[in-house]
Amino acid sequence: MDIIEKIREVVENTPIVLFMKGNPQFPQCGFSARTVEALKNCGVEFSYVDVLEEPSVRENLPKYSDWPTFPQLFINGELVGGCDIVLELYEQGELQKMVQEAVKGES
Repeated sequence: MDIIEKIREVVENTPIVLFMKGNPQFPQCGFSARTVEALKNCGVEFSYVDVLEEPSVRENLPKYSDWPTFPQLFINGELVGGCDIVLELYEQGELQKMVQEAVKGES
């Protein structure tokens, strides 16, 4: 399976997945740290992929998503965006609704 197929499989089969630098316990950049914090504050579990540990994902995810930077948050197979968009959605109360719907759809 090529890397784009692997990315597609993760995105489509994981309700909430964050492609980030580092991991939720030890983010390796400020943007990833702020995005993780917003997700944690929503009180739902989410998956992640450490793009520093997966160089082929880091190289190819921007081609798949047409989004050049990290982190990248996907909910229910759709790209939500990066740090700025996620934080804006969180501040508006929209992120909480989005992740709750994703978790409901999983059960």
